[in-house]
Amino acid sequence: MSMSKELIHLIKEKVEALHQDTVGYYKYLHQYPELSFQEEKTAAFVESKLIEWGIGYRKNIGGFGILGWIKGHLPSSRVIALRADMDALPIIEQNDIDFVSRNEGVMHACGHDTHTASLLGAAKIIRDLKGSFGGTVLFIFQPGEEKHPGGAGLMLKDGLFDEYNPDIIIGQHAYVDYNVGEVGFGDGVIMASADEVHMKIIGKGGHGALPHEVNDTVLAAAQVLVSMQQVVSRRSNPFKPCVLSFGRFIAEGATNVIPNVVTLAGTLRCMDEEERSTLKPIIRDIAVHTAKAYGCECEIEVYDGYPCVFNDEAVTGMMKAYASEYLGSDNVKALPKRMTAEDFGFFSQQYPCTFYRFGIQGKKRSTGLHTPTFLIDEEALQTSVGTMAYLTLRYCNN
Repeated sequence: MSMSKELIHLIKEKVEALHQDTVGYYKYLHQYPELSFQEEKTAAFVESKLIEWGIGYRKNIGGFGILGWIKGHLPSSRVIALRADMDALPIIEQNDIDFVSRNEGVMHACGHDTHTASLLGAAKIIRDLKGSFGGTVLFIFQPGEEKHPGGAGLMLKDGLFDEYNPDIIIGQHAYVDYNVGEVGFGDGVIMASADEVHMKIIGKGGHGALPHEVNDTVLAAAQVLVSMQQVVSRRSNPFKPCVLSFGRFIAEGATNVIPNVVTLAGTLRCMDEEERSTLKPIIRDIAVHTAKAYGCECEIEVYDGYPCVFNDEAVTGMMKAYASEYLGSDNVKALPKRMTAEDFGFFSQQYPCTFYRFGIQGKKRSTGLHTPTFLIDEEALQTSVGTMAYLTLRYCNN
């Protein structure tokens, strides 16, 4: 039997033996979700497991972030980092389950409970097998993925890798379009950048029946909104996908009252960092001059958000090959690109990375991410734990 076949057999045995514990971690985390940068109890739970298993760690990195580490007993200088996010969303859960969220108005609707439970399971297996590999494995339990400025960037600024500098970083995410047992990989830019656009259209409000005596902020804001459509349709490179969408338009007037101020807020998504830099001043220019044409002023801020998620071709190809060994090539899919964003992009801008997805659809059918009825099939945890453990040990032993 080859070394890889022996490793596959060993890991699958351990995943099966650990499965009920991993499900228990998942259910606990699902019951006690915490919002971005408020993950104190979640971090304490992670810390308790690392202490129980004798895994070294540092805490309170970039907020409630934790970095754990295990050194293999065989000689090697390789360092690989594994990342899971811990925060939840401000959503009222509507699932009829015995481990429903007990924190009112907060829910793990994006699978971060799954990610954290999976990394804990993988860490336990890797610890048990530390006599069979070389190098160092890092475990990143990250806060604040769902909220600007993003916990990944804050952890990096707070010296996450001051002691151990990884050669590669791996992240994984639950995926509703794949079945249990399936994973997906893609190289290059696989997720968009995400920047926030905030505007105030300021003018002279007044009586709606006297338009000649006001500077109509509502009309000006409406024209600004329409003019924003040309940013993508006429000012961006058609070979570099981007999206500019506005979901907030507030004019606190009345049927006969034009307000002095109208506020707008939206998001700019780009699949190319150069295009991202090009479009930001264009957005400002169009907004300011359109508002001026209607006798109004525009105050605008375009806040830097998350960079693109870039999957290194060599690392992704390697990990896709390893996943095919572990799961079978039929269960390893080509991952489509998405205009959604992930602060894993901060890692991928500085280190060779791959960010893949694992399927969660089984007997329990899930709705989409960020919905009040999102829920995984628990068998997915066997895939997420086992795949991450195998990719890690296969890399360390290569």
